[in-house]
Amino acid sequence: MSKSLRNSGWSKIVIGVICGVLLVNATHWASGDKKAPETKSVIGDKFWPSKFGADDQRGAINYVTPEKVVSSAGLIKKGDIYQLGRLYEHGMPLPGKRHFSLTIPGIPTGGPMGVNQMVSNDELFSGEIGQVGTQFDGLGHVGMRVNGVDYFYNGNKLSEFGDPYGLKKLGVENVGVFFTRGVLLDVCALRGNDRLPAGYVISPDELDSCLAKAKLEIKPGDVVLIRTGHGKLWMKDNETYDAGEPGIGLAAAKFLTDKKVSMIGADTWAIEAVPHEDDKLGFPVHQWDLTKNGVYHIENLDLEQLAKDKVYEFCFVFSPLRLRGATGSPGNPIAIR
Repeated sequence: MSKSLRNSGWSKIVIGVICGVLLVNATHWASGDKKAPETKSVIGDKFWPSKFGADDQRGAINYVTPEKVVSSAGLIKKGDIYQLGRLYEHGMPLPGKRHFSLTIPGIPTGGPMGVNQMVSNDELFSGEIGQVGTQFDGLGHVGMRVNGVDYFYNGNKLSEFGDPYGLKKLGVENVGVFFTRGVLLDVCALRGNDRLPAGYVISPDELDSCLAKAKLEIKPGDVVLIRTGHGKLWMKDNETYDAGEPGIGLAAAKFLTDKKVSMIGADTWAIEAVPHEDDKLGFPVHQWDLTKNGVYHIENLDLEQLAKDKVYEFCFVFSPLRLRGATGSPGNPIAIR
């Protein structure tokens, strides 16, 4: 660009035209332009209304009935508690451009106050609060675009419930508390591996074999946790941890949703195999579980001690933070036996 052009108003006009073209193209795609990419659906064209009702916003946690809570409490025999959540700390694995920062301003932040000279510390947090570290995926997290329209669980259109200050529907404040039976499926031990390789697709037969080995069966409302060994890389080789992962494919996802589980967890950051067995698909297991079936995910779990002690059945407890309109939540789920 010449100096005279840079110094004239023409540069601003050119930039404005370029931005306008980009905005028009984006608008055409978002509004259902015929040139928008064709959707290859893995969940069908009409995946709603939910079996829990056309207005439901809670999904598969509806399987966790009062009777289920009582029976799950009966699994507590020894009083051993296992913390399954990771430490939230600087330097932890963060997929993509996600960010985490916790700082203590002032040192001390406040005070001294009064003749007793009280001092205090507070913290400042910035980053994605619901999608870093041990993370819970809510029903507003993943959807599917069809002819330019973004659909989420129970057929909710993002154009109608999306809001930059919090979703008007499907926020994690609707979920409630998981107090239910938990089942650990140790596929890593089944295969005799130290850890399964990235891209390894766990099959329904492998999940069934884990159940048979532990002499267990999956019941409605259960939370199923899958150990792949990938979690051993956490804070030791973050680059490899983030680059890909073993996990379930669509067949295993269907196996679990057919069992009416309430949530699926793993020692990985996406539950599903990355890269996926079909490289043209983007996180299809998320769409199958969350968007179609309302089955939640909880990712980046620490399952090593649970596996070491061979605890395959337990009482599982987790309460997402009551963040109005949030797509997910941090937290520290626990297993009790």
